[in-house]
Amino acid sequence: METIFMYFFAIASVAIVIWMLIKKADIKITLFAVGLLLLYVAVCMDKPLKAGSGINWLDPFQVIINAFISVLSEAGLIILILGGYAAYMTTIGANKVTVYVLTRPLKKIRSPNILVPFVFLLGNLLSLVVPSASNLAIILLATLYPVLRAAGMSSLTTAAVIATTATVMPTPLGGDNVAIAAELAKYPAFSGLTTSQYVFAYHAVISIPTLIFMAVVHYVWQKFNDKKDIKRLKSDGVVDVEEMKADIDTTKVAEINASLAYKIIYALLPIFPIILLLIVYIMGICKGPSVSLSVPLAVMISFFSAIVVEVIRHLIKNENLKSVMKDCTSFFKGMANAFDIVILLVAATVFVNGLKSIGLITTLETVMKGTSSSGFVLPLILVLLTALIVLLSGSGTALFYAMVPLMYTLAVAAGINALAVAIPMGLAGNILRAVSPVSAVICIVAGATKLTPISIVKRTSVPMVSGVIFMFILSMIVFL
Repeated sequence: METIFMYFFAIASVAIVIWMLIKKADIKITLFAVGLLLLYVAVCMDKPLKAGSGINWLDPFQVIINAFISVLSEAGLIILILGGYAAYMTTIGANKVTVYVLTRPLKKIRSPNILVPFVFLLGNLLSLVVPSASNLAIILLATLYPVLRAAGMSSLTTAAVIATTATVMPTPLGGDNVAIAAELAKYPAFSGLTTSQYVFAYHAVISIPTLIFMAVVHYVWQKFNDKKDIKRLKSDGVVDVEEMKADIDTTKVAEINASLAYKIIYALLPIFPIILLLIVYIMGICKGPSVSLSVPLAVMISFFSAIVVEVIRHLIKNENLKSVMKDCTSFFKGMANAFDIVILLVAATVFVNGLKSIGLITTLETVMKGTSSSGFVLPLILVLLTALIVLLSGSGTALFYAMVPLMYTLAVAAGINALAVAIPMGLAGNILRAVSPVSAVICIVAGATKLTPISIVKRTSVPMVSGVIFMFILSMIVFL
């Protein structure tokens, strides 16, 4: 009877979470509530939580406190600091300079077909600076869309490329990468694993070839569709850049005509932490001086370097330094804004602890150990589940964050490398976001271009789904 109760509550809780994801309810509150309910179910089933409060009926709340302490002392702190740095880069205008410098050369290319893979790869590179897919799409719609249309690129191709510019660029500054690296580092098999090591040694091995593959498929698929719609394209015409001049002006960098030194320095500031981490990582590979540079340390060095640069710029322009100090407060506001991701990680931990408390995880481990199925079955199931949730809800990472605390345990039970689970699931969610007609980025692009979400998804589906298939096969070859 206890086993029946366990399966009933486990299935019901997972169904509730999936339903809430689809309904776009606050996933944090859902995970907290369902997790707490499962913890009390465990107490009623006489399964002691041993959380440390000393009283069984208070232990579920102690589990939540323990989750906060655990997450805040590890991945949470890193995510907060990253949020602060990103906000500061936006405040001082460095992000806009980077976008301007990187997109400027594209305006000299007049072949619309050749532009497709270049814009796709460049957009993914810009996602290092503007990690939000929606925000990046807004920027590119205002700056690149009129230029691409003037170059002869069809409206559907332009919309499809812009909608897919934030996918799986390998970066140690990504919250999802920080979360999985911190989780894996808890176990002896990955002891001492840093976010940089996870990204550069494992993630990049899969994500970079996948990006190149998707760029090629994008080129072929958009060219095929444009030829297919040639009659419509003839009547579609080409938008002149002047028609959208107002949109371009609103997002132009104020210092476009500034000195070359200014452009170079400010364009590098948003990616300076990545440059530092990459240099230290390469030094380690080349057996150079042993330097321990964590993501928080790299970000703090970059933050104070940016402040120095801002001070120098204001002194040169004879401006009051009070504005520099005022801008610094955006760092802490950015940390506050990033707290949502931290809470999501805590909520996911509580939910997983709830599943563990009623005995589901132990049961799953036993089942997997007794199954002789191929090693790719577990990763395939999780990727397909991710695909289903992303398509229905438009959220690319919510399910991933919820599964982070389970990945290593399930992988070990299945007898496979945890990376064969973590990387495919994480990458699949980010890639397939551009295939969901209800995702924020698709809706934004559709609204700005006066196209329907379904018509854009028809153009994004083949490159993105092909990318997921390629990514999954490559992951299984490398990590199984």
